[in-house]
Amino acid sequence: MKTIYHSGDSRGHGNHGWLNAYHSFSFANYYNPERIHFGALRVLNDDTIAPGEGFGTHPHDNMEIITIPLSGDLEHKDSMGNSGIIQNGEIQVMSAGTGIQHSEFNHNQNKELKLLQIWVFPNKLDVEPRYDQISLPEKENELVQIVSPNKDDDGVWIHQDAWFHLGNLKQGWEGEYQLKGKSHGVYAFIIDGKVKIENQELDKRDALGISDTEKFSITVSEDSKVLLMEVPMQIK
Repeated sequence: MKTIYHSGDSRGHGNHGWLNAYHSFSFANYYNPERIHFGALRVLNDDTIAPGEGFGTHPHDNMEIITIPLSGDLEHKDSMGNSGIIQNGEIQVMSAGTGIQHSEFNHNQNKELKLLQIWVFPNKLDVEPRYDQISLPEKENELVQIVSPNKDDDGVWIHQDAWFHLGNLKQGWEGEYQLKGKSHGVYAFIIDGKVKIENQELDKRDALGISDTEKFSITVSEDSKVLLMEVPMQIK
């Protein structure tokens, strides 16, 4: 088994007033040659957006973009005609493909919006752009699948052999994650709480990249919210 540990306070950071952003991988003004991506996982941004503020209309192409609100309400509009509000307990996905423009704003004027935005390299270029959002099941002590490559599977789907699982895990929970691909790795991100993966202790906002293994163990030291992102380690 090969692992790489990223503490929460080692991430890139930019406070722009309206946006307080932490970057697990090189992004915008943050550049670290040792943290460009983890396999097909290109971006993991941990954003806090001030009331009424947000990202104006801007373009993307050939990227799978996943947004997970942690608190507050995200207002979305895009060039395909989609608009709506995404809340905690929901997940949004866009396949940028041949090109899309969108805007993302804090819908509320009186409270902050906290979210994770994740970019995954696609395994197909220049696909037709698409948008989807769904509500996630409310379950405890279970690794709930929220992203897969399969349209008919649980969660949203993307153009990549990737599986994401989200766990709301209580203190004392023990389990095991079995990787679906032999050449895959998992980037485990601790949204909240404290867990141990194999022999590595992880606190809130810490991360562990895991590869060259078929499975790994998870032990929860205190109530935790854990995001597991399984991706191919080789980019097609």
